[in-house]
This record gives sequence, structure tokens and C-alpha cells, in this order.
Amino acid sequence: MAEAAKNVLFIATSYGVERDEIVEPHTYVTDAGYRATVATPDNTSIQTLVDDKDAGPVVASTARLSDVVTDDYDLLVIPGGTINADTLRQDGDAVRLVKEFVDAGKPIAAICHAPWLMVEADAVVGKTLTSYPSVRTDINNAGGTWVNEAVVADETNGFTLITSRTPDDVEQFNHAIGKQLG
Repeated sequence: MAEAAKNVLFIATSYGVERDEIVEPHTYVTDAGYRATVATPDNTSIQTLVDDKDAGPVVASTARLSDVVTDDYDLLVIPGGTINADTLRQDGDAVRLVKEFVDAGKPIAAICHAPWLMVEADAVVGKTLTSYPSVRTDINNAGGTWVNEAVVADETNGFTLITSRTPDDVEQFNHAIGKQLG
């Protein structure tokens, strides 16, 4: 009997997600045969942006953040985009999900500004990670160690945290996600 496909959860807001940081990882995991769920606070479609200003494609949401059950997923992906990340870190359900993934020892992948949500969930203490450079001070102040690398996979503190800096690093980010999913 074949192993069931792994389930990947993407969480985002309905506006301000950096296009390549959701479209490319989503395509990567679905093309690899994994199931993907995209959850937003109100289960509305996502207007992506390019460089935080130009409209990109709309991505369908398939779930409401408040309805997500952590046990149903094998990996959490948090795309960036300044507006998206800043809004997500203020959303109680998004913070709850990160904390639940951490507590369950499940891997999380966050790119660009998305580590802001990890900071808000107190999930970077003792971790080495990367992000968009402007998030560096927040990471360091929250007890993490920021490094300027394309992708970092830190397995300390009982869960794997995969981070990348910018859309330019999305290929390496996707590869790290694929390696984690096995």
C-alpha cells in the first residue's frame, strides 16, 4: 500500500503576499505530488503583489485560518511580502498555528518578511535563521541568530525551521522544503 501524500499548509492574508513566495512554492509542492491547502483569515482569495506594489495573480484560498487543525498537516509554509507578514503577525489564529506546529515538532518554512510571524509566536529563541535584511534586528532581539544566507534549515529546539531571504532565493527554499518532505 502506497504512503498517503503529505499535506502542506500555506497561510497568508488576502492582500500583500509576494507573488513568487507563494506561487512558486505552491507549484513546487503540488507538482511533487503533495497536497496543499491555502488558508487565509477570512478564506478569501489572495491578491499577490510583485515587489510589494504591482498586482500579481490571484491565488485561491481553500480554508479559513480559524478552521485549520494542525494535526492534519505535515509542514507549514509562510510566504512573505511586507504587508502580508505584518498583518499575519497580528492575527491570533496565525500565531496560534505557528505555536501549535512548534509544539508538535512539525517543520515550518518561512521566507522574506515571514519570520516576523515566527518572532511574534516566540519561535526563534535559540534558532539560526535568515530573512529579508530589515527583519534581522527583530530576530536578534527575540533571541534568534540572523545570518545572511540564501536558505537556512535549523533543527534545534525540537522542530525544523527553514528560512530564506527574498524571492531571489525561492529555488533554494523550494529545494529545502522538498528535502524536508522527503
